[in-house]
Amino acid sequence: MKFLVLSDIHGDLDNLDKLDSRFKEADAVLFGGDFAKFEHEETGKPVLEKLLSKHENIFSVLGNCDNPEFLSDIENADVSVEGALAFHEGIAICGSGGGTKFTGTTPFERDEDEILSDYNVVENSSGECADENGHWSNLILIMHNPPKDTACDALPNGIHVGSEKLRSYIEKRTPFLVVTGHIHESAGIEKLSNTTVINPGSLAEGKYGWIEAEKDSEGNWSVKKAELLSL
Repeated sequence: MKFLVLSDIHGDLDNLDKLDSRFKEADAVLFGGDFAKFEHEETGKPVLEKLLSKHENIFSVLGNCDNPEFLSDIENADVSVEGALAFHEGIAICGSGGGTKFTGTTPFERDEDEILSDYNVVENSSGECADENGHWSNLILIMHNPPKDTACDALPNGIHVGSEKLRSYIEKRTPFLVVTGHIHESAGIEKLSNTTVINPGSLAEGKYGWIEAEKDSEGNWSVKKAELLSL
């Protein structure tokens, strides 16, 4: 399975058009949020429309620059996994949008417990889908806000600003892939036990990611290739 991994598009339609060959090659698109440009929430809808024209299998959440009311737009377009569990070719995908409270200048800032609550649907399904230790073998989590102390959440001064509770949740459920974003300066790939965490960087800055995953004979999924790429 090949995934085109995007985040923080911020209204940049031109850079989406530059990825046409990648859209054609990908089996699905995983989008970590921020359709809209900072302080220009109206730029989110054209990005959604452009994405819908590029691929039929898109899984997304909102970013902190997106108005929470825009959730209804991505739900109506059937691309939202925020607070929901979707299945694609045997893979379960769930998401959580928005960023932790910081400046108060963006429309979708939440505390850690609010962000974590979007994964209640995973908890409700764990009895059926997890092994005896509570671990999932086929789970992808999309979270706009990155987990704490990884290659994906560091500011230029070296301070890690991710969520401790999201990291703990990853370690509890062991998804095989986590897609995040939010921190433009921290495009990176981190391995937490059997989980690959990727922040592809901001597409508005020409950055994106690529993931190739495969299933073994026992039905367990794993990431075989993870790349950070630039236009």
